[in-house]
Amino acid sequence: MIGRAFRSFLAWLGGHGHVVIFAVLLVVAGTWAFVKLLFEVKEGETQHFDEWLIRWLRVHEGPPWLQEVGRDMTALGGVAVMSLVTFAVAGYLLLARRYKAMLFVLVATFGGLVLSSVLKHFIARDRPSIVEHRSVVYTSSFPSGHSMLSAVVYLTLGSLLARITPGRVLKLYFLVLAMTLTFLVGVSRVYLGVHWPTDVLAGWCGGLVWALLCWLAARYLQRRGAVEQDAPTPEEAGVDTTP
Repeated sequence: MIGRAFRSFLAWLGGHGHVVIFAVLLVVAGTWAFVKLLFEVKEGETQHFDEWLIRWLRVHEGPPWLQEVGRDMTALGGVAVMSLVTFAVAGYLLLARRYKAMLFVLVATFGGLVLSSVLKHFIARDRPSIVEHRSVVYTSSFPSGHSMLSAVVYLTLGSLLARITPGRVLKLYFLVLAMTLTFLVGVSRVYLGVHWPTDVLAGWCGGLVWALLCWLAARYLQRRGAVEQDAPTPEEAGVDTTP
């Protein structure tokens, strides 16, 4: 039974493009990295690095305006901002009458939030206490919820914009922008002293895995007609876009 399922999985991979295969490999690598980080954190192997980097950032925290920038950056990964962004995208899909796609976006985004909260609850790592917190926190530390949720939302939106935008330069721009926002949110959590660096690394890994799984699921559901197809770009539709 297991062998048959594995052969079916390989056959499914073989029937898809290199992008899908690469996404599956990233899911495997991201999951492995998350589990590896979790075990090393539990065994205390990362504590020296975590404490050193937080102390170094606090010593070199810079002028007051940079600290305010850090708080602004961290807000981009907060539940309130992420909810507003998600509902804005859902509103667009609703107006476009893509109801199934709207439901999928909502489930994928808030599913990532639930997953992050569950992981925090069961892992229950204490927040850093070696420096003063520059942001209010309520939950446990591992993984970083801001880092994970920003990866889920921004990477998903970045891939969506890249999918419907013609031209490789614009596609690359949206993907790089999504990764940059995710990076800045994660760095700001360590800069403000509310997360260990390994919390952020784990959040990035978890968010990447969840975003890729949602992308693969959306692709599968679109092929089965359970979710509306993306509108084709002019290039895909065979339209000449030259002036």
